Amino acid sequence: MTNILVTGSSRGIGQAIADQLAERGCNVMGHATREIDSRTIAADFADPPAPQMLWEEALDRLDGRIDVLVNNAGLFEQIPLHASDIEWLDRWEDTLRINLTAAAQLSRFAVRHWQDRGCGGRIVHIASRAAYRGDSPAHWHYAAAKGGMVAMHKTIARGYAAEGILSFAITPGFTDTSMAGDYLDSRGGEGLLADIPLGRVAEPEEIADIAVFCSLDAPPSMTGAVIDANGASYVR
Repeated sequence: MTNILVTGSSRGIGQAIADQLAERGCNVMGHATREIDSRTIAADFADPPAPQMLWEEALDRLDGRIDVLVNNAGLFEQIPLHASDIEWLDRWEDTLRINLTAAAQLSRFAVRHWQDRGCGGRIVHIASRAAYRGDSPAHWHYAAAKGGMVAMHKTIARGYAAEGILSFAITPGFTDTSMAGDYLDSRGGEGLLADIPLGRVAEPEEIADIAVFCSLDAPPSMTGAVIDANGASYVR
């Protein structure tokens, strides 16, 4: 049975990923900021030691073996350009810590775990199209974090493929989650759909389909791939 740790699994894309992996027969350990049930570990990524505590507890609950890490947890909060200096910097640092640094810490623990065990493993990063096309003027921090995640993913893929350690990244556009809902409203709601040739935002289950494929089925030669899922709102 494949043991998988999914961060940010209490709602939206993360919940859909965890549910679909469980349906495939995987042993899934979830994560949220607050404890929800026995299959979810509480860890607040705003606290620097939290990712290590999560990793160690997940290992303990999964009998000392994690085969796949899904870096999905994220923070999406705006900060106006003309906010106070301290407010702007605080939001920047919180967003990068939660969206990028925590994912980097967990990825490092995963790579070392697989090296120590002498086996391969997979990391799936849920990034964003913002990594490539940027985001709104109130979301510099979010775009920077997701751009960093994609660069980190490529580095992992190139650095450890020979050891059977594979890395995949998914870059969704707008997705129908509570995290994106406030942004859609702030940017004009339904009018924003005019920028999406598909005519709608993605469903969490669509992103989960891709994440499950990367976690379980993608051929090793796909390592390093970045998979877009944005309704053709950004093509490259």
